[in-house]
Order: sequence, then structure tokens, then C-alpha cells
Amino acid sequence: MKIALGFIVLIATLATMAHASDPSPLQDFCVAVNDSMAAVFVNGKICKNPNQVVAEDFFFRGLNKPGNTSNPLGSKVTPVNVNQLPGLNTLGISLARIDYAPYGLNPPHTHPRATEILVVIQGTLYVGFVTSNPADPTQKNKLFTKYLYPGDVFVFPEGLIHFQFNVGHENSLAFAGLSSQNPGVITIANAVFGSDPPINPDVLTKAFQVEKKLIDYLQAQFWMDNN
Repeated sequence: MKIALGFIVLIATLATMAHASDPSPLQDFCVAVNDSMAAVFVNGKICKNPNQVVAEDFFFRGLNKPGNTSNPLGSKVTPVNVNQLPGLNTLGISLARIDYAPYGLNPPHTHPRATEILVVIQGTLYVGFVTSNPADPTQKNKLFTKYLYPGDVFVFPEGLIHFQFNVGHENSLAFAGLSSQNPGVITIANAVFGSDPPINPDVLTKAFQVEKKLIDYLQAQFWMDNN
């Protein structure tokens, strides 16, 4: 686990060197407070009174514990963003632990507000991302993929669809650094087929060029979140 913690430090260092989507802080820190009952909403989180800030506001415990991968995807993401660690507010950085069962998948998704840097601690992962629509309509979105082994690092550019798949017979473990205190996640299948309310099936039938009964079937499925 000492090696894993060393990689976490490396990720945090690299992530702070990258350009973050979040604005730069205007003070030493701005510890987030629970603003769910606030009458005014801000872009981010409301700051706690600096005189009431304590060391626990900058502390999170538990990334040494494996996530529960007993689900249809066979993966579990344990995020440490501003919602779990209030001291991250305005600092433009967050972290996640990702556990994979054998053949577990972190399905195609995007982080609309963050670049992600991933380091593999255990197992073998097949990872990749797809580029945005090319300017030339005769070209296709390009896929970049790589097999990763313990100690390997891979970067997923901000906003691009990406995934990780455990191709081994054993559990896999990876840690990810993200260049936002609140990177956000859009899981493609969930967003398209599991939205509430559902997208009009005629829209999806036209978009995917398939029969409506296939869209009806997909929208009737339970689309889970592995976060």
C-alpha cells in the first residue's frame, strides 16, 4: 500500500501542474460548507468562516479500502472531491480510487470539467478515449487505446469520452487525479437511455438509425452508476 500512496502523491503533484477548469483561488483556502439549504447558489461552494476551519476540513480517510465491485459493471469508483473533502473547494483538484473485478468495466463516460490522469496499481487495464468530432466530415472520431500495467500512467483529456476495462483474471486497482474540485461525470449510456424524463424514443431511433423496439428495450433497462 506504500507504493500506492506514493502514486497518489505523484498524481496530486501532476494534477496541480495541469491547467484546471476551476478558477484560481483568491485566498489561502475556502473550505466548503453544506449549501443545500442556501437561498443563494454560487458557482462552486460557499466558504466556511476561516476562523472556524479545522484540520479535519482538509482530511479524508478510507482510500485504502477496496470498493464494492459486486454490481453488473464489476467496478466501483470512490471519489474524493469537494463533496467528500470540503478543503478542496477552489483548489482545482480531486482524486478517485477505482476498483475493478475481473473483466470489470468503468463504462464510457466524460468529465465535463476536468482532465484525468490515471495510474494503475494492480492488474491489467485496457483504456482509451475518443476524440471530438473532426472538422473534416469525411473523417471519423479517432480512438486512442492502450493496455496498462502496474506503474503505467495514462491521460484522458478534459471532456472526451473514455473508459477502462479490466482484461485480467484478477482484481485491478487504479487511482485517478482530476483537474477540478468537482469534475462531474456523464456516463454515456445512463444519460442517453436512462434520463428522467426519458428522451423521446423517436429522437433516439433517428439518431442511432435503429428500430424503435430496440430503443424501447434499452430505455427499459436499469442503468446503474458505479460512483
